[in-house]
Amino acid sequence: MSDRVETLEFQAEARQLLQLMVHSIYSNKDVFLRELISNASDALDKLRLESLVDKDLQVDTADLHIELEIDKDARTLTVRDNGIGMSRDEVVGLIGTIAKSGTAELLRTLRESKDAAASQELIGQFGVGFYATFMVADKVTLLTRRAGQSGGTRWESTGEGTYQVEAVDDAPQGTTVTLHLKPADAEDNLHDYTAEWTIREIVKRYSDFIAWPIRMTVDKPGEDGTTTREEQTLNSMKALWARSRDEVDEAEYKEFYRHVARDWADPLETIHMRGEGTFEYEALLFVPSHAPLDLFSPQGHRGVQLYVKRVFIMDDCDALMPNYLRFVKGVVDAHDLSLNISREILQQDRQIRAVRRRLVKKVLATLKDLSAEAYRTFWSEFGPVVKEGLLEDPDNTEALLDLVRAASTHDPAELTTLRDYVERMKDGQTEIYYATGENRATIENSPHLEAFRAKGYEVLILTDPVDEVWVERVGAYDGKTLRSVAKGQVDLETDEEKERAEAERQEYADLLSWMSGALTDSVKEVRLSTRLTTSPACVVGDAHDMTPTLEKMYRAMGQEVPQVKRILELNPTHPLVTGLRKAHEQGADQTALTETAELLYGMALLAEGGELADPSRFTRILADRLARSL
Repeated sequence: MSDRVETLEFQAEARQLLQLMVHSIYSNKDVFLRELISNASDALDKLRLESLVDKDLQVDTADLHIELEIDKDARTLTVRDNGIGMSRDEVVGLIGTIAKSGTAELLRTLRESKDAAASQELIGQFGVGFYATFMVADKVTLLTRRAGQSGGTRWESTGEGTYQVEAVDDAPQGTTVTLHLKPADAEDNLHDYTAEWTIREIVKRYSDFIAWPIRMTVDKPGEDGTTTREEQTLNSMKALWARSRDEVDEAEYKEFYRHVARDWADPLETIHMRGEGTFEYEALLFVPSHAPLDLFSPQGHRGVQLYVKRVFIMDDCDALMPNYLRFVKGVVDAHDLSLNISREILQQDRQIRAVRRRLVKKVLATLKDLSAEAYRTFWSEFGPVVKEGLLEDPDNTEALLDLVRAASTHDPAELTTLRDYVERMKDGQTEIYYATGENRATIENSPHLEAFRAKGYEVLILTDPVDEVWVERVGAYDGKTLRSVAKGQVDLETDEEKERAEAERQEYADLLSWMSGALTDSVKEVRLSTRLTTSPACVVGDAHDMTPTLEKMYRAMGQEVPQVKRILELNPTHPLVTGLRKAHEQGADQTALTETAELLYGMALLAEGGELADPSRFTRILADRLARSL
């Protein structure tokens, strides 16, 4: 073996992914060619960009293209480009290791999956890239030379855990990938990739929108029965986003989405728009039909791809799309930006900010116009993310509020809009009532809802963590204050009920004063409740207090927040409360009274899904009381 040849091992995760590819039962093996052509197209984009930015780079960009070559006798398929190429270090770094976000999660899920169909979907979802070649090839050879460098690199592997890297002197600029295809009669080789019609069909289906010519020398039958060899361009080369909407069919949109989003499913909605005037651009955006695995990951993909006059500039251009719309995929092609623009410059660019505003308004308007069925799918996948916009984007608060869907006590089976809630409000009702919590069952069984349910007031049921924050930040909708049923005083009473309540407050004044003192370490006040009908007690916050759930969220993020004492409300009609009042008036044992007060407070905490400060003391007191009652 030459001294210039090195044998190296794949990174551990790369080896695992290679094994999945080599032994995969994934039925759609055609994607390997799509991935190779996509890589070649990226290489051509990068060479074009670098040649424009670096005037000292001596390269020929007059005929940038992708070439496919079939050798039926040798059973090889070659994909060649004259793009940017790779250095030796780039070959080892890009092919020998995997740095793609979500790889570890993908491998874990695949290993745990017992369902072959699920495994196929996961592989398709991930976007297998260069490794997909080992689904159809016994050996892969790569020859590459980076533009501007004199020497090249040959890479070769059978996908069995190691690869060889060799320095070569005579490599042409760009990258050539040669697949030594598996035997034609192999059980897992469903297509003949040495057949011209097969390659032509795959290119048309997956890569017709590629902006660079994809060429192949094909057999052309003559009128006299002879056959000649002719080079043909297999793709249309017209960027999909540059066409008018009536020139593109749905199948083309779907295929482009799968390419740009690395997704296996169809998009939920397509947005094709053009901006004209002082700053021209074209945008082709997609709303996915399902949330990606990295939706809530800080390292997840953000934003859309940015092109300038069809020259690729960057992936994940977050300057064009706010974080709360990070699930939107697609391309924005600007006509008047500099090719060497940076992320930092983009954040400050006035024209980019204007484009961002237009894109956001178009996306929000499109979401609002989705069919009822499509919107249910969208909201179930992306609702919590959209509500982040109520914290981040004050300019679009009204549009975002119109998108909000929430469960409510009106209809257990359907979510409601805020507009529909307002239209159903009772005469004289001035506030939109809501309850927050970990899940719907806990909220619906909460004592906080008793009076609202009894009097027929609808309550929104909010269970996403972000709900705790946005309702406080927004404060109102359509002039109606958003009001928590678990905070502040509740005014649902008639004049007659208010008079009776005032009389009860006087009757209970001594008990309330005593209990406030007895429970001073736990509560800031004990008072009578107007929100309870069947439960003996509940715990509520002052109108501007932080909720317990929000306290937990901040502490989970490592932020110290002061402990907020809450208010214990008593139901003056409940036998346990009336009995406690009589016992207090009759001078009962103070220890027994204090323990009863503690039990009332503990039960109120548990009823709302809260946590006891001292569970062992609570259970001991409860056990003693139960034993005495037997």
